Parts: sequence; structure tokens; C-alpha cells
Amino acid sequence: MLVSLRHKCASDERRHGIKMKQRLYIETTIPSYLTSRPSRDLIIAGHQQVTKGWWVKRRGAFEFYILQLVIDEASGGNPGAARERMLIVRNFAMLDITPEVGDLASAILASGILPRKAATDAAHIAIAAVHGIDFLLTWNCVHIANAVIAKAVANICRQYDWESPVICTPEELF
Repeated sequence: MLVSLRHKCASDERRHGIKMKQRLYIETTIPSYLTSRPSRDLIIAGHQQVTKGWWVKRRGAFEFYILQLVIDEASGGNPGAARERMLIVRNFAMLDITPEVGDLASAILASGILPRKAATDAAHIAIAAVHGIDFLLTWNCVHIANAVIAKAVANICRQYDWESPVICTPEELF
């Protein structure tokens, strides 16, 4: 059903010349980098700058989606920082965890490509794939935005007849 809806939107876009916004799943590192104080670590500081620049210049090109896990993660920690993160994600559409999401996340973990402790990361990937999201945006380059993992995840998604989202950082979508 989701796939046919996605194809219908693409068909309508071509037929009517309407530019549809692409669908973007935001993982928790994005609101964290948008709202955190500048890091003293040069790499993290650079990621924060890129994320803020992307947010200002490119966010209007996308429809944003999250999972309850993003709310749970973003609302934790320092209360002031959590409030700022929640302001970022408060109006994003919430995706449902379906049995298919659970099956795909379990398959990703069972493959061994992600450690069991990264079950939340597998859920982020599975939710985006099952709901036909175009891009999964993250700075988690250990368990999500990692070329080796992305390739393996795409293969697992295909085995379940799902298309993996493009997993990327804000720098890649600038």
C-alpha cells in the first residue's frame, strides 16, 4: 500500500508538473546538533555548523517524519536542552511502529551488521524503510550513516520487499 501510494505521488508529480517534497526521517542527532552549544571538538563543531546551515537553507525542501523513539531520546537529559530539542521536533509527523517494522528491525539485528545494543538504530532504519521515506538524516556514522552498514541494510530491506531510504548526513543533502 505504501509503495503504491509513493508511485501514485510520483506519477501525479510528472503528470501535473507539481514538485512534491521529499520525505525525510530525522534521527535524534539532528535536533541535538541544532540546539547544542558549540562543541570544543572540531569535528563535532563542524557537524553542528553544517547541520545549522542545512536547517536554514534546505529544510523547506522536505516533509519531516519521526518515531516516538526520537521524542523519547530528545526529551531526556538536561531539561533546558531537552526543551530546545523538543521545539525542533514537535510538529513533525509521527510514524507508527507496525509488525513489519519490528520484523525488519529484528532482521537487521539478526544479520549481525549492528550490535544488539544498537536496537534503536535498527528501529530508525526499519521505520524509514517500511514507511517509504526517501532519506534518513543522521550524524550517527557508527551504526547508521556508514557505507558498509547502509549497503548491508539495503540488501536486508530488499529481502523483505522494502526499499532502504538513502541514509545520509546533512552535509550530503546540502
